[in-house]
Amino acid sequence: MRNIQAVSWSDNELKTSNWTSMIMRSLPRLVTGLVVIPAALVLIAARLTSGATSLRPVELPTPAFDAELSQVAADDTAYFAGGCFWGIEGVFEHVRGVKSAVSGYSGGTRASADYEQVSSGSTGHAETVRVIYDPGQVSFGQLLHVFFSVAHDPTQLNRQGPDRGPQYRSAIFFNGPEQQQTTQRYIAQLTAARFFDRPIVTRLVKLTAFYPAEEYHQDYMVHHPNQPYIVFHDAPKVAALRKNFAGLYKD
Repeated sequence: MRNIQAVSWSDNELKTSNWTSMIMRSLPRLVTGLVVIPAALVLIAARLTSGATSLRPVELPTPAFDAELSQVAADDTAYFAGGCFWGIEGVFEHVRGVKSAVSGYSGGTRASADYEQVSSGSTGHAETVRVIYDPGQVSFGQLLHVFFSVAHDPTQLNRQGPDRGPQYRSAIFFNGPEQQQTTQRYIAQLTAARFFDRPIVTRLVKLTAFYPAEEYHQDYMVHHPNQPYIVFHDAPKVAALRKNFAGLYKD
């Protein structure tokens, strides 16, 4: 077993941070002038340095039930939702065997699958990342291990870090019975061993559709490594992946 870093947030921090998160995540699209943007950045910096980002070590085991690495040359796909898709995508892009990670929306209809509507929390979507991977290099169980360990906190209901609303819920959209069973057994394994102080609230839902998000969301961490939200909320997840999953990490 490895020492894993999971994100933990206090209720007081969450009550006052949602508006800040919306400002931070909207910065790439703000065109309100040289006066408004610096003022917003000052507010963001004050909030970000006030203790809003805290990591606590959590020791998680690998899944007891997992498929062996495949000998068949065929890719597979997994869908993970766990807060802002920038960070989830950024983590999985650094996992060996992952060929692509695409930010998007699952759980709602095509008609309302756009960032402005999804951000209202009323469309039924969750910000989701589609992970295409080579099962000959990394198993679905290993992806689960990463997801529950360093990508997000599975005990936060309809929120993640500074972001609040059902669009930030923890969920896995399975595309077959093997993924469903592997996830169910891993959640049961973690629950029985009481690895978290609070219940795991990750939803396990059959995939119906995935809609890629707008282009400016794709590879966001790559294109905006110094954006305040990335620096304080997402970069630490990639650092934890590198530290605790050295055998799976890729640059």
